Amino acid sequence: GWGENTREVIRFEISEDFWSTHDHIKSASELSAGCDYSLFKAGIKPMWEDPRNNNGGRWLISLDKKQRSSELDNYWLEVILCLIGEAFEESSEDICGAVVNIRPKGDKLSVWTADCTNRDGIMKIGQKLKERLGIQVKGSIVYEAHNDSMKKSGSVAKFRYTV
Repeated sequence: GWGENTREVIRFEISEDFWSTHDHIKSASELSAGCDYSLFKAGIKPMWEDPRNNNGGRWLISLDKKQRSSELDNYWLEVILCLIGEAFEESSEDICGAVVNIRPKGDKLSVWTADCTNRDGIMKIGQKLKERLGIQVKGSIVYEAHNDSMKKSGSVAKFRYTV
């Protein structure tokens, strides 16, 4: 199953530990299609079934293939910086982790939160994410609840929130 294909690359307590290993791991754009990187708080698995993710959801940023060479690595690094720097202030508590998915049709970045009903916190996180990534005002990012994603028919879940 999915869990068997997951392995811990690094675990760190403080950002300095992260930086000392960051330079030795492949950048997201160098991963093969079908691979993911995830960065989660200790004790939370990067899967919907984890009890800490169960009632949560994710902000989702979709990139087209052209952006892999130009923006993907910068975006992923910025997401990591937001997580380890607690850029989301009091909403940082609600963050579970982040994932980058490398896929043939286009890559995805997502920031996972613990409670899909916490509208205020989710909106703050979404706005901060959009601002930090420099996503244009007209560009939008969407939030989907994991439960909606699991139950979706076809390939699109209904989005709970958009910024």
